[in-house]
Amino acid sequence: MYSIFYFQLLTFFKLTSRSPEILWRYGCITGDALSIIILHAGDCLLSTGVGVAYGISEHLPPEAVVFGHSPAMQEIRSRLERVASANVAVLIQGESGTGKEIIASLVHRRSPWASGPFVKVSCPAIPGTLMESELFGYEKGAFTGAVGSKPGRVEMAHRGTLFLDEIGELEPGLQAKLLQLLQDGQFCKIGGSEDRKVEVRVVCATNRDLEEEIAAGNFRQDLYYRINVVSLQLPPLRERRNDLPQLISFFIESYNNAFGRRSRMISPALMQILERYHWPGNIRELANLMKRYVILGSEEAVTGELETRRESAFEFELPSDGEVSLKKITKDAVRDIERKVILRVLQAHNWNRKRTACALHISYRALLYKMHDAEVTPGRQDSLAAAMVPYAGD
Repeated sequence: MYSIFYFQLLTFFKLTSRSPEILWRYGCITGDALSIIILHAGDCLLSTGVGVAYGISEHLPPEAVVFGHSPAMQEIRSRLERVASANVAVLIQGESGTGKEIIASLVHRRSPWASGPFVKVSCPAIPGTLMESELFGYEKGAFTGAVGSKPGRVEMAHRGTLFLDEIGELEPGLQAKLLQLLQDGQFCKIGGSEDRKVEVRVVCATNRDLEEEIAAGNFRQDLYYRINVVSLQLPPLRERRNDLPQLISFFIESYNNAFGRRSRMISPALMQILERYHWPGNIRELANLMKRYVILGSEEAVTGELETRRESAFEFELPSDGEVSLKKITKDAVRDIERKVILRVLQAHNWNRKRTACALHISYRALLYKMHDAEVTPGRQDSLAAAMVPYAGD
């Protein structure tokens, strides 16, 4: 019962951006209540799976799936192999959903400390006042209710890897203590009088531009240089489209096994649609779509979801050689706009093609040609209803 109460309090702190210390300072809670919250927060967060996970998953995707065939990921693989054996800090950067935690796990698995613990801390998930005790632990008597000493995640990661997810969210006060750990390999518990020595490999991940955060005064420059000894920049999924078939095959097989289904590989037509999609949610978004496909057993469920996420404005990717065909881009843009207009009018007329042709002031035959050209089929009418709704992105 108490764990539920503490968890509800922690959820309140997170949603309202209020820390327990601030509530105590203004008399909203007593000092004893503050101590109890800090004392039990770690167990509560650990038991509910919020913010902190201890251990490393034994069910990581095969490395052939993780790295695929794209040159950018092959470069990541090469750098990872070189850096894994060296006890230096690694900074993994990339958009949300690109697989940063998996790469961190592979760094640990390939290191000389692979038999040691892999301790993950999600920096945004724990309020700042509680984060210090979670990271560094506390001594007996550090505050009211601290009847015993408790190790922090840093101590738990001794002779292993400490993975700090979304390091850009770490509060400035804790950034200074983390800097000491990286500089000297030492830390001090809350209420402690002596520094403790640990052997720990620190791997950090972020989807933020830390140099911009430094310029804005939100992140310490000296800490940035300490965690950025080696940087691994993960590409977004839209820049590794040739890896889509392998990723899709892996997810379908995995979810078939997980849910006891027998879904087949997607059709070439759907594959073409997925290859043209912009993937703002990256691999996480792809995994969720494939889970939906396996559970519902219908490609229309996937195409319908994709159509609701389509961007309202036409976009194109600049080729690596910088050569651009304005004629082709214009043709693609017009085709994209025509497709959206046709879909909207078809929906308004309940997919009656003759009435739609009249409303568009084109011949019935021209409408059929444009529908074929834009891959618009009546069988997708329910799933394409929201085709003109813009997608807000991450």
